[in-house]
Amino acid sequence: MPTELSSSSAASTGGLSTWRTPFLIIGFGCLISLIAFGPRSALGFFLTPMSNAHHWGRDVFAFALAIQNLLWGAGQPVAGILVDRFGAPRVLSVGAVLYALGLVLMAHAASAPMLDLSAGVFLGFGLSGCSFMAVLAAFGKLLPPQHRSLAFGAGTAAGSFGQFLYSPIAVLLMDQFGWQRTLTIFAVSMIAVLPLSLVLATPRVQTAKISDGVMQAAPQSLRHALGEAFAHHSYALLVLGFFTCGFQLQFITVHLPAYLVDRGLTATIGGWTIASIGLFNIFGSLLAGWLGDRMPKRYLLSVIYFVRAAAILAFIWFPITPFTCIAFGATMGLMWLSTVPPTNGIIVVLFGTRWLATLSGFAFFSHQVGGFLGVWLGGIVFNRTGSYDAVWWLAIVFGVLSALINLPIVEKPVPRLSAVPA
Repeated sequence: MPTELSSSSAASTGGLSTWRTPFLIIGFGCLISLIAFGPRSALGFFLTPMSNAHHWGRDVFAFALAIQNLLWGAGQPVAGILVDRFGAPRVLSVGAVLYALGLVLMAHAASAPMLDLSAGVFLGFGLSGCSFMAVLAAFGKLLPPQHRSLAFGAGTAAGSFGQFLYSPIAVLLMDQFGWQRTLTIFAVSMIAVLPLSLVLATPRVQTAKISDGVMQAAPQSLRHALGEAFAHHSYALLVLGFFTCGFQLQFITVHLPAYLVDRGLTATIGGWTIASIGLFNIFGSLLAGWLGDRMPKRYLLSVIYFVRAAAILAFIWFPITPFTCIAFGATMGLMWLSTVPPTNGIIVVLFGTRWLATLSGFAFFSHQVGGFLGVWLGGIVFNRTGSYDAVWWLAIVFGVLSALINLPIVEKPVPRLSAVPA
């Protein structure tokens, strides 16, 4: 047993050297989340100036970002497999380079196909490599169990702070330098991810016999992990519910600024509304991480989806004013990415950490399919009806359904983990 406990310790810390403390790992990982999520969350502010400059309908920009969301999701399982096999730094670095290249090409995209390639393909695959999902997977492998849930919340909150920080910065830079130079500035900022990612190095292969206090019979293969997960009823419900999260978030991120301008408000109000979402999600994500250790995670997810649906209903029901916009941003912010810590936490409870990045990646693919539909339908419905009302109501219905879908999830380890006590 002493040998097994030593293996467990090594697994939970990823074979850390003494200088890589939990504080340093969480700090650098949070910086990566901030840098990677910031530019992507501000892309909605480029819809109007790019569409006006190139005489596009909103569906052109919306379709490019819909492609981005779909490829981000499709690439996430692949990125997760690579993280689980080779560690986070290489995947994060390649993702950051693709991300930067996509932003530069987007700044010079003069046609719809070029916009699809830059904002869609390059940014989509770039985000799959360097988004906070890869950071959270590294947290799960490197940090001991008692720090994981809160670290998941901190990494998610850092991405939200990027949204809070970059939204007004995007508006300011666009006013001063124009939208093309603003995209180039954002591209340069992505290079910082490369040195920061070195702190998140994890072993290529985990050979520990114990994970999260229970002994595993043998290292699990990728094929067995996927078969086990997709045959598991609770994982299927978790993945299905995560679809709604992507639908709501991406529709609001891309179309809310234009929606507010259509309702007679200024772009500045849109900027501060998106920024307030990012600001309050810092607290929401941290709170979700903290609550994830203190209550059933399925109930936490159900509450989040129900509150989102209620907030959207109130927003479209009452008159649109600067006050209601900020109030909506604050309420949605508390619920925004707070689904991520309990979702990752349930995956760890069910299956352990060996294939965390991979299984989280497949769950995130469902999230991004929802994001694809949210962004794309927003553009299509607006062009055909001149209104976003139908999509707002669809977001409400999906929120209620996901609140119900998460309730039957059973939060206990699979037999492979619980069969042999530590």
